[in-house]
Amino acid sequence: MDLTRRPSRPLRVSLLVISGFNALSALIGMVGLTLGGGMGLPLAWLDGSVFTSYVWPGIILGVVVGGSQVLALLAQLRWLALAWGLHAAAGLVMMIWIFVEIAIMLVWSPLHGIFFVTGLLQTVLAILAVGAVPRPFFGRSDL
Repeated sequence: MDLTRRPSRPLRVSLLVISGFNALSALIGMVGLTLGGGMGLPLAWLDGSVFTSYVWPGIILGVVVGGSQVLALLAQLRWLALAWGLHAAAGLVMMIWIFVEIAIMLVWSPLHGIFFVTGLLQTVLAILAVGAVPRPFFGRSDL
């Protein structure tokens, strides 16, 4: 793995677009859940959880999920070597958020699928950005 090599432009742009989309979505979700009164989501979906309203889930969404996306985005824009690891972490945070949200609310929406896929794609692209690409890509291993 060559950490001194520069990821391709399409890879860098893809990570910027995905992290920007994820960050903006998380921040909009935070505002909707905290200031927007839960965006019309039924409080019954929180039954059995530690939450009595959507305020704390909204804050967690904005700070943890959105914050990790913003950190990855800023690190990449500043050309920090840490950016690719932050992108991988932010993608994992997004996927974990979706799993936990479904487990707590016991409901599924197409948005869950969209945001899980963006988190997965961000993680995979970040791994490729650090050069963890098998050569040849579909080659067989000696293991």
